[in-house]
Amino acid sequence: MYLTVVSVNIGIFILLALSLNIITGYAGQPALGHAAFFGIGAYTSAILTTSYGMNFWLSIPFAFIMAGIMGGFLGLISIRMRDDFLAITSIGINFVVVAIFQYSDFFGGSLGISLKRPYFFGMKVTATGYLILIGLMILGTVLLILKMKRSWFGLALSSIRNDETAAASFGIDVNRYKVLAFTLGTAIAGMTGAVYAHHMTFIYSSDFAFIVSISILSMVVIGGIGTIRGPIFGAILLGAAPELFRFFADYRMIVYGGLLVFMMRFQSQGFLGYDSVLVRAFKKLFPGGLKKKEGEIIG
Repeated sequence: MYLTVVSVNIGIFILLALSLNIITGYAGQPALGHAAFFGIGAYTSAILTTSYGMNFWLSIPFAFIMAGIMGGFLGLISIRMRDDFLAITSIGINFVVVAIFQYSDFFGGSLGISLKRPYFFGMKVTATGYLILIGLMILGTVLLILKMKRSWFGLALSSIRNDETAAASFGIDVNRYKVLAFTLGTAIAGMTGAVYAHHMTFIYSSDFAFIVSISILSMVVIGGIGTIRGPIFGAILLGAAPELFRFFADYRMIVYGGLLVFMMRFQSQGFLGYDSVLVRAFKKLFPGGLKKKEGEIIG
């Protein structure tokens, strides 16, 4: 039971890391407030099920849509801002959203919101059920990203990440694709939030604080930004670390920050990035085992 619950939590972080990677890894936009959209999805589902009696399964698409809409607004902001200015703006949005959750009675205020576990064909969803659900969501997200990478959409995002001006010169509607990337990434985070809320059966504003955004970003960067395998590895690594090193829990964020600095200084590709030390070593041991383009194989 304990391992199942931990696995569900890690699965949630895998989804969050994959969703942030669409924005930061593929579109190259520095978003540092991803937890805000995770929270928007969680609170949307919680309010719909507790205050309006909606079924949990129906609340998931609503959480997806609401977080996507709010993410689209951030995408519109990204049209006017770049780099550090966009990063700071996304941080500000995270703080504003958390403050609204904490001080608004509609969102439960300082008391948070308590939820009941949903039912599936008359049976209460257990931790195992959530693990299966999260597994299916991860699979669907990975397939979606693979499809995206092989499409014109993925090519456009890659061009924008490398050079927005050059991308625009080739006829790519940079503003449109940036907004779409923000919308898709935040919508997946919102969907994840809906599952998280009912899995935990209680949510509070601090569950979606800026420190959570940094944790998600750490998973993407440390694993390997711009890949599929990287965020998954990073989420497993940093998601399991608190359970393995509970005696070190008070210093977790110091370790995360130190890892980020170390990786950016000595291994900016992350552990499993396209040109990381581990990937190069793997290619030497197994020539042809990893193709150059991740769209051809999940590394």
